[in-house]
Amino acid sequence: MSAALRDAFLSALVALGLFGPMVGLLTAPTDRGLVLIPRPLPVAALVAAVFVGRLGLLAWRAGASRRTERRSLRTFAEQATHASRYLAPALLVAALVLPALVGRYYLDLGVLVLTYVMLGWGLNIVVGLAGLLDLGYAAFYAVGAYSYALIATDFGLGFWTCLPLAGMLAALWGILLGFPVLRLRGDYLAIVTLAFGEIIRVVITNWVSLTGGPNGISGIPRPTLFGLRFAANDAPGTFAGFFHIAPSPIQRVIFLYYVILALALLTNWITLRLRRLPLGRAWEALREDEIACRSLGINVTTTKLTAFAMGAMFAGFAGSFFATRQGFISPESFTFIESATVVAIVVLGGMGSQLGVVLAALVMIGGSELSRSFADYRMLVFGLGLVTMMVLRPRGLIAGRTPSVTLGRPREIAAELVAEGRG
Repeated sequence: MSAALRDAFLSALVALGLFGPMVGLLTAPTDRGLVLIPRPLPVAALVAAVFVGRLGLLAWRAGASRRTERRSLRTFAEQATHASRYLAPALLVAALVLPALVGRYYLDLGVLVLTYVMLGWGLNIVVGLAGLLDLGYAAFYAVGAYSYALIATDFGLGFWTCLPLAGMLAALWGILLGFPVLRLRGDYLAIVTLAFGEIIRVVITNWVSLTGGPNGISGIPRPTLFGLRFAANDAPGTFAGFFHIAPSPIQRVIFLYYVILALALLTNWITLRLRRLPLGRAWEALREDEIACRSLGINVTTTKLTAFAMGAMFAGFAGSFFATRQGFISPESFTFIESATVVAIVVLGGMGSQLGVVLAALVMIGGSELSRSFADYRMLVFGLGLVTMMVLRPRGLIAGRTPSVTLGRPREIAAELVAEGRG
């Protein structure tokens, strides 16, 4: 009991050091300038909550036996898999009918969430399936966006023509990144990929003659529906003029929503199909144990390069959509925070879980946008939520493992019982 009290006291001391300056001091303007107003009561409440919460967590862990914990983890994994059979179709139906139920703001929010879902599914191949920690994923996102912008503006090609080209160029850069990091694992791989992402951002910032530098590229063409443009009039060649309906800005937003929904579903379908192929099995074998993977005769070089290439290709698709949706891109849209956000979505959702990525994107992207009215406490609540997830579900929301080969009735394996992420 004394060890638990000492642990809880140290946690409360750390909380005091964090919350003291952030919550306990409030700046207020006066005639003589800014003054600091102390707020001891909120700090005391937060420190007490941390002390009680830490003490309760330690007591709960001490009361649960190891066997009971493993049984509960296996039960949770099986229940999550069973619930996903109904939750995934329900989310798909909700996504399909969303434009008929909400207005412009929620449609734009849906487009943003689906963009991050697509990025999360693409990174899930690299991090979740192959076990390769990539902190420079925004670089491929930028390659896809700038590839589409440059090809469309310089050669006059449309979105649907440039989309596969941007994906292939991003995949090529993924292979170029994969060659230097073939022998790296863990933290060293993360540092190199982080540096790669920063190199790409610095290059597009300083190569002014090609990328426009900090000013970016504007006037990027919008996508069309079989050649029909979405314009504010009903002239010939427009969507409103062809169907003889009143033009409205919401029509283009709905079209963009269904475009990113189709791209995200295509990413999900390809990922699920690849996971059942020998290539997908090789990715999972590489994630679990690279040495055992080599001993089985699997070409580790090809396996890693294909993982980087496939993940980069989907990021390139998402980058192309981002460029055509915004009509303007600049280096500020592809900073490290984008890579960190996508990695957080994959990790919090569950490594290798497609449904977990969707739920994490809804919570992280949709929740943060909807809580803008609580701007003063939004990041604090968000950070507390992340800490709670790390304590209660350290492997993510849905992180079960379905065995590749079973003898008898297949049983879902909880991620806590599987050694993952060694690569």
